[in-house]
Amino acid sequence: MALTKNKKVLEFVSESAELGQPDKIVWIDGSPEQIKALKEEAVKSGELIKLNENLLPDCYLHRTKVNDVARVEDRTFICTKNKADAGPINYWMDPRQAYELANEIARGSMKGRTMYVIPYSMGVVGSPFAKIGIEVTDSIYVVLNMNIMTRVGAQCLKALGKDGDFIKGFHAKCNVDADKRYILHFPEDNTIISVNSAYGGNVLLGKKCFALRIASYLGKNEGWMAEHMLILGVTFPDGEKKYVAAAFPSACGKTNLAMLIPPKHYIEKGYKIECVGDDIAWIRVGDDGRLWAVNPENGFFGVAPGTNEHSNFNALQSTKRGTIFTNVALNTDDMTVWWEGLSKELPEHCIDWTGKPWNPEKFDKKDKSTCSAHPNSRFTAPAVNCPCVSPEFNSKTGVPLSAIIFGGRRASTTPLVYQAKDWNHGVFVGSAMSSETTAAAAGAVGVLRHDPMAMKPFTGYHMGDYFAHWVEMGKKVSNPPKIFNVNWFRTDKDGNFMWPGFGDNMRVLEWILKRCSGTADAEETAIGYVPKAEDIDITDLDYEICEGKKFGLDDLKEILTVDKAKWAKEAEEIEGYYTGTIKDRIPQELWDCLATLKENCKGAAKAKPAAESTATDTPAAAKKPATAKKTSTAATAKKTTAKKS
Repeated sequence: MALTKNKKVLEFVSESAELGQPDKIVWIDGSPEQIKALKEEAVKSGELIKLNENLLPDCYLHRTKVNDVARVEDRTFICTKNKADAGPINYWMDPRQAYELANEIARGSMKGRTMYVIPYSMGVVGSPFAKIGIEVTDSIYVVLNMNIMTRVGAQCLKALGKDGDFIKGFHAKCNVDADKRYILHFPEDNTIISVNSAYGGNVLLGKKCFALRIASYLGKNEGWMAEHMLILGVTFPDGEKKYVAAAFPSACGKTNLAMLIPPKHYIEKGYKIECVGDDIAWIRVGDDGRLWAVNPENGFFGVAPGTNEHSNFNALQSTKRGTIFTNVALNTDDMTVWWEGLSKELPEHCIDWTGKPWNPEKFDKKDKSTCSAHPNSRFTAPAVNCPCVSPEFNSKTGVPLSAIIFGGRRASTTPLVYQAKDWNHGVFVGSAMSSETTAAAAGAVGVLRHDPMAMKPFTGYHMGDYFAHWVEMGKKVSNPPKIFNVNWFRTDKDGNFMWPGFGDNMRVLEWILKRCSGTADAEETAIGYVPKAEDIDITDLDYEICEGKKFGLDDLKEILTVDKAKWAKEAEEIEGYYTGTIKDRIPQELWDCLATLKENCKGAAKAKPAAESTATDTPAAAKKPATAKKTSTAATAKKTTAKKS
């Protein structure tokens, strides 16, 4: 029985049922009774495995097919009428072709199955930030995960009313055929279609599909921002609270920063960290001229391997109740879960993520094929479980941002932290975000991978237009947040990490927020404002860079150094990326910032080859080059030890 009289919703559900031809249709009202019954059904069918109720209450294990374990960027398309509007970074497909292809694949695929209708809200229902979506799916796993990750149920349909618009989401597992797997986005139609996958990132359509790709397009048109950012709050000893949003590419410490536990020295002084969100921020201009942010999600979709009580205590605690684990190992001794990095001790009796017995004696941490859990295994955990979840988590108005932080993984060149000179310069810094590859499996070691604002895989339109939207947003705020860049990954000549990371990142965060309140000093450099080493509190910092070498003030000075010769080379590399990859539509304001950087570094000694990408020489200019030049990158970097921060 339908839960709404909204004709648009009813029409969408009817069309979906006609296409998929399910045996039955179930509307998800979000009631505890319904969710409980669905879990029991999933256990009975074998889709979920019930875990130890005493040790992991209301927790379950799910396994995907071995060909369906991660997001598939090369099967993910932006479908706009004009190819140019999707931009050169996205994969594009003509909307008519995409609809025809998806319909052909999905037709009749739900025969013998149940089609579930999931009304959900991204953001607190009733909030001015909130957007309603309807996802239809033939996967009970999707229903249960969406119930954790979003706000699901009849209240969403009530908020939608009789004629409200919504984001359409159609998902069909089909045969989980990797060759016919497509994740299709139609930003001009507010529609998402996913076929032949049952993995979270491809099928939980409220997550990256809606919350970033579709929402970024909506934000451009409606004057707000959808960003791949964590949100955290910092309470100072005097009770003042400030909020920060931060964007990092993968493997750069995003989740750890979102749930940071400060050093003992800071806790004793009265500092507190609160997590508002670990992955996505929707940002609007407030009546007070500031930017306000909410986390539109209701849970965490985290990577399991490497998560433990030492690396991220708060994340691990979040998984202790009401969590669905995907592609981790099953410890049959006590019916709990395990993954590499959870503990030093290996379980004696374990079923690996493929459902086969696992032999701990054959485990080699250098060989991922011997792991019990898939490297991209996940947990879907309610945010309310997090020990440091913010009291503002369910705020309808969001939190005001004092700072925006960008970051990447760079062995040299980029200092530990620096501040952009103004909003447009901050946009330039974000547009130039990059990280170096750290493992041979990802290609040549030390090659730069550009990931502007950590949005490369998630922007639902042309990246140049996305930069322009950032510039325009700066014009709408009278009191914008200050913008910073951090780099936790500077190394010495032997490849040792010079900064400890983890909770000690609080020391950098403190300086950032003091800069926002005008209570910390800085030195102006060619790239922006850099702290004096004495202004970073390293009290009780106990870190050994390598055996016998303790971190000290001189090391801090070194990782705060700005080498103009290296930055002259960096400016060339950025220009190569602009002209060779994005190609057009980059706003003039960013070209001006690039020209300023090149001018500031003019005359510096020629940089020696280092663990950085190179680019062909292009002349400095205050205007966009008339002809775009393709540039190539190469790297001669030394492999360093992987590290989380």
